[in-house]
Amino acid sequence: MSTALTPLQNFVDGAYADAASGRTAEIVDPSTGAAYATAPVSDANDVDRALQAAKRAFAGWRDTSPGERQRALLQIADAIDARADEFVTVESRNTGKPLALTASDELPPSSDHFRFFAGAARILQGVSAGEYLPGHTSFVRREPIGVCGQVTPWNYPLMMAVWKIAPALAAGNTVVLKPSDTTPASTLLLAEVVAEFLPAGVFNVVCGDRDTGRALIDHQIPDMVSITGSVRAGMEVAGSAAHDVKRVHLELGGKAPVIVFADADLAAAAAGIASGGFYNAGQDCTAATRVLVHASVHADFVAALAEQAAEQRTGAPDEAGVAFGPVNNANQLARVQGFLERLPDHARILTGGSRQGTTGFFHEATVVDGLRQDDEVSQIEIFGPVITVQTFTDEAEVVALANAVEYGLSSSVWTKDHGTAMRMSRALDFGVVWINTHIPFVSEMPHGGFKHSGYGKDLSMYSLEDYTRIKHVMTNLAG
Repeated sequence: MSTALTPLQNFVDGAYADAASGRTAEIVDPSTGAAYATAPVSDANDVDRALQAAKRAFAGWRDTSPGERQRALLQIADAIDARADEFVTVESRNTGKPLALTASDELPPSSDHFRFFAGAARILQGVSAGEYLPGHTSFVRREPIGVCGQVTPWNYPLMMAVWKIAPALAAGNTVVLKPSDTTPASTLLLAEVVAEFLPAGVFNVVCGDRDTGRALIDHQIPDMVSITGSVRAGMEVAGSAAHDVKRVHLELGGKAPVIVFADADLAAAAAGIASGGFYNAGQDCTAATRVLVHASVHADFVAALAEQAAEQRTGAPDEAGVAFGPVNNANQLARVQGFLERLPDHARILTGGSRQGTTGFFHEATVVDGLRQDDEVSQIEIFGPVITVQTFTDEAEVVALANAVEYGLSSSVWTKDHGTAMRMSRALDFGVVWINTHIPFVSEMPHGGFKHSGYGKDLSMYSLEDYTRIKHVMTNLAG
């Protein structure tokens, strides 16, 4: 006996609509492996319709005052809080995440980000006006860029949508967003909320596959494109945008070094790293998944880490005491298993290492010891609940090991010595350096990487500035 699938729709110009072609794809619950909904597979015609709506809406939204935009974003934040239970239910089914963790860790930041950017819209900074040339006064205007095409990933569908649309809208831009093809549900619920407080066309959502994303990026209308995704996808977006000289904002992969010095509190480090490495099944570009521990404390540390990992339970969203849910899809589960199957002979799995159960896409929390710098799992982002461990003998060596990857997104240092922490924070080639913690974010501080991890910042005033353009205005005082 089959269960009816919930039909999802695009959100364009203030209303829900099917793809013009009528094409749909099934949306699967990762905790069961069964389809529960269908979503449009949008083509270039659907993308064009959304972009035309955003272009029409830009003229009016651009001219709203920062105070008006602030009021709208604060109303959106309040509406998210008022419908928090609904968002938690939809996001949990969207991703398989534990209900309790989604409610405590993802919904409060989502509304808080809207509130932060609501206020930030009213305090954009710039060079003060002055007479830098005799007889002339100069000042700087910060203006919205225009229509923004945005693409979000499946690991944090709701929060990543908020990270992108809140600063874009606060700055006076309009948006067409394509969510991941496997997790569109919470973004479409967000569109419903946003529609109560924004003019039609200011925020639009088109669902679909990679071709949909390409149609969005390749279209002539967007003045800026922003993506959170893989390095491969980021490179493709940057290349496509270059043909039309579009502004580009990229938050791509990561391979965070987690450096444990001999003087660290090993028990606290093991607990913090396990939490930061296995949260969201390790499906986080900033996850604490590449540990570099001083050789003198290696044995004690890995014993503590393995013990912590063994306590990290995975299970269905409504199970009590679950630390993380399934990986997102069957292909991702196969990818994680493939990395473990290809481990070199010198590597040793201390705990975990296997798929859990036969229903859904669950994988055990896994710790792999004995790895070397040139091993595949030391260099490539796994994006699953796997923590790898290497050793080092001195500070110079660990800096070299930490930086010798193509990514530059995040890192952490575990030590009791302030001088060590400060030297490492300068030497590490990563956009975020945590000290004696790993993975917390706040609205007021920037997040973004270097090297193949991309460029541009999410969160903070820096993100708001990324969604503006700068114009110099000079006046001849003689008239």
